[in-house]
Amino acid sequence: MDVLQDSSSALVVNASSPLVSPIMQFFTSVVLLGSVALQTVFARPGPAKVQLSTRAVGDFINTETPIALEQLLCNIGANGCNSAGVSSGLVIASPSKQDPDYWYTWTRDSALVFKSIVDRFTNSYDAGLQRHITEYIVAQARLQGVSNPSGGFSDGSGLAEPKYNVDGSAFTGAWGRPQRDGPALRAIAIMSYGEWLLDNSYTDTAKNIVWPVVRNDLEYVAQYWNQTGFDLWEEVRGSSFFTIASQHQALVQGYRFAARVGASGAHYQATAPSVLCFLQSFWNPSKGYIDSNINVNDGRTGLDANSILASIHTFDASIGCDSTTFQPCSDKALSNLKAVVDSFRFYNINNGIPKGTALAVGRYAEDVYYNGNPWYLNTLAAAEQLYDAVYVWKQQGSVTVTATSRAFFADLIPNIAVGTYQSGSSTYNSIIQAVSQYGDGFVNVVTTYAQSNGSLAEQFSKQDGTPLSARDLTWSYASFLTAAARRAGVIPRPWSGGVEALPGTCSAVSFTGSYTSATATNFPASQTPVAGTGTATGTSPPTTSTTAQPPSTTTACAIAPQVTVNFVARVVTNYGDTVKLVGNVDKLGNWNPSSGVVFSASDYQANNPVWKGSVVLSAGQSIQYKYVKVLSDGTVKWEADPNRTYSVPRSCATAVTRSDTWQT
Repeated sequence: MDVLQDSSSALVVNASSPLVSPIMQFFTSVVLLGSVALQTVFARPGPAKVQLSTRAVGDFINTETPIALEQLLCNIGANGCNSAGVSSGLVIASPSKQDPDYWYTWTRDSALVFKSIVDRFTNSYDAGLQRHITEYIVAQARLQGVSNPSGGFSDGSGLAEPKYNVDGSAFTGAWGRPQRDGPALRAIAIMSYGEWLLDNSYTDTAKNIVWPVVRNDLEYVAQYWNQTGFDLWEEVRGSSFFTIASQHQALVQGYRFAARVGASGAHYQATAPSVLCFLQSFWNPSKGYIDSNINVNDGRTGLDANSILASIHTFDASIGCDSTTFQPCSDKALSNLKAVVDSFRFYNINNGIPKGTALAVGRYAEDVYYNGNPWYLNTLAAAEQLYDAVYVWKQQGSVTVTATSRAFFADLIPNIAVGTYQSGSSTYNSIIQAVSQYGDGFVNVVTTYAQSNGSLAEQFSKQDGTPLSARDLTWSYASFLTAAARRAGVIPRPWSGGVEALPGTCSAVSFTGSYTSATATNFPASQTPVAGTGTATGTSPPTTSTTAQPPSTTTACAIAPQVTVNFVARVVTNYGDTVKLVGNVDKLGNWNPSSGVVFSASDYQANNPVWKGSVVLSAGQSIQYKYVKVLSDGTVKWEADPNRTYSVPRSCATAVTRSDTWQT
């Protein structure tokens, strides 16, 4: 086991001020909240339970976010601080080279990591992240053509190879192969960047560079989705819920993306309903949970974090609580969450924790890998599902409790009845508060058992919480970042186009794929957004060619040293109120509302309560900020935690727009 040593220090947060920017390490700290002092342990604790307030969880998130992002990028070649000798664009699972040896690049892990990077990039333009994304796409185009023990490229079979050496060569040792989730997840990650390109009028790049890579993976999914393979834990050969859910999303997103680039995706559209129909086979109605692995006699209950991960990674807020795709707030997904979480109550560190209170989550109860322990990424996945659910409920203004989901809600609100509770009702408010706190509880578990320097390993001991297995697991950091984003209301782009009708009868529709090497892999420079318009900078979108410049952090135009950031905030106010922007830098008043940036209500309307303000910041500068209302009587009201974060893009653009909604 390769773990870092603990260190500790102290931090005191003033209860009368917003959360201050924490220093870049963790502490044993006393957090003062009103008249209550809570001991917060950020070192390696014993099994004692530590319950943190919402503010303290937000403080941990603010502290851990830059660490997680930095460590994630450290594990990407060729220039990551942990990635010496790793080929450009490849993601190592962990820097650990023995006990266990994770010095490889996995197709699945890499795709999930880069999906989190793409989502972060599309929410806030960052030239450095864009360079990583383009290098990843180039690297995957090359890996698609590498012959390996799963097969070759001509029939697509080699696309399901689970892992490669860090130089991009084939790993030829014994392994659980094929793993059919990899092509689907890779297509999803790369299409998500391609959609950003299309949104910004870079059609040629999306069509000529991105689409050929995506197309190979979609062809694979359409051909092989109905064949068994190894699950995401690489142990069981059968039909995996996570794999099938990912394949369905890839096909639906794929035929929509194909149409946008002017290609044919008819066979993806024809196949998707069959995959969705098969997905329903995993639901066990008598037990109220998803059997994560079917078509195999594995001797397990089927309760597996596989199902929670599938729900959050196929999250689409535009289809609400759709149960056919097991959306996070659907009755089936919530019932399943309860069942999976309850299955880990036998862990020593979970002893005595009542139902409806967060605990450490492992892979599945029968797990024997490192004697079976909780994983950071699975514990964070439980939090993320709850944050997803809260987001959708707030958007739709109601929560529906069904006979299927009632047991989940009853753990939080005893005696709750089946029914729909509208926004503003006491039960609705209680649900939102209880589920939000439940999600924070899972983050609190990670807070409690993270290493004191913010490092996240793969697992932590079920006995005492000591970090175990591979250190600095890339997927752990990505899971933290996506959970934190969902808590802040930052969600991924919709992929579905609407709720899909289930076929009357399931059938195994599939198509034989055709595979063509993706040879155009030079991305043009200067692909930056124009503030507030969704279109590209420059007189026209650049075209792609084999002579185009390779990915670079430099652009064809001069980087703007100063950028006007136009903040647009939707804040409901009363006549006589004022909205201000405050933050952790001088130009934002150093958290002092009297020195904050005053906003204008010139465009304010009852149905669109927009306040606007601008500030000039340095390119590349990272800030933390919040909005405050100054009421007509002078009272200052802060929006809810967490602090917002923003990095000013380094690009040709001299102005950008940042849009927010008041946090409640």
